[in-house]
Amino acid sequence: MTAGAQVQAQALSAGVDWGALSLNLGVAAGAAFAVMLATFAVAAVKGLHRIVDIAWGVAFAAVALTSWLLSAGYGDDGRRLAVAAATVVWGLRLALHIAGRGRGHGEDPRYARMLARAPGSTRLYALRKVYLLQGALVWLVSLPVQAASYVPVPLGPLAAAGLLLWATGLLFEAVGDLQLARFRERPEHRGTIMDRGLWSWTRHPNYFGDFLVWWGLYLLACATWQTAALTLVSPLVMSALLIWGSGKRLLEAHMADRPGYAAYAARTSGFFPRPPRRIRREAG
Repeated sequence: MTAGAQVQAQALSAGVDWGALSLNLGVAAGAAFAVMLATFAVAAVKGLHRIVDIAWGVAFAAVALTSWLLSAGYGDDGRRLAVAAATVVWGLRLALHIAGRGRGHGEDPRYARMLARAPGSTRLYALRKVYLLQGALVWLVSLPVQAASYVPVPLGPLAAAGLLLWATGLLFEAVGDLQLARFRERPEHRGTIMDRGLWSWTRHPNYFGDFLVWWGLYLLACATWQTAALTLVSPLVMSALLIWGSGKRLLEAHMADRPGYAAYAARTSGFFPRPPRRIRREAG
């Protein structure tokens, strides 16, 4: 047996410290909710709840850093660093992008419509339906980040595949966001549909990028069957949110009446990238 195989066998025999991971789960939940509650306090003063979208990425980064600190001495150092750094880079990039995109704008129409239907206090309704719910989702989706931090197995081919998937998703998301931002900067594009670059291959390159990122992070938790089984719910929930939940579905409902959108949707994939369809024009 090679030295590397011996190290991996010893790590596998040591196993995950489930007591330490359980403590991490509790502290990480506190970190996620702390970010959301602090954001709620700022939003209540400003009367602007769209800033919770900035807090989404920040909360993931907070959970990752919390897990990295608490897992010292329990998980493999290379795996701990890889999963924490990957999550922080993704979360902070997303937060900075959303902050820049929303600068100078009023309330997001999604939150305005939601709060217009609020029974009773709009602040308490927003706290329950937006901030606490998103804090819980951050904790749930970040289970692979937390569990991977306690896996004592050194990085291997599966982890390398996960990091490659994460990097591909991050690039896809960042390039899509940049292309859209540059398109919107041109006054002649106001009111038109972005159908160039990655946006000609999928109507949601940013959401597809997120999809790859979280399946990649999940692979980092798959060095043991126990952590793989425990955390599978996380990428499944994130995928459902992106495709059927608050991501793709709500955005497309908002865009449906925009001129040219129906034709764009007919030729462009709804989620997974593919070359645009050629739509035949009917004669006469």
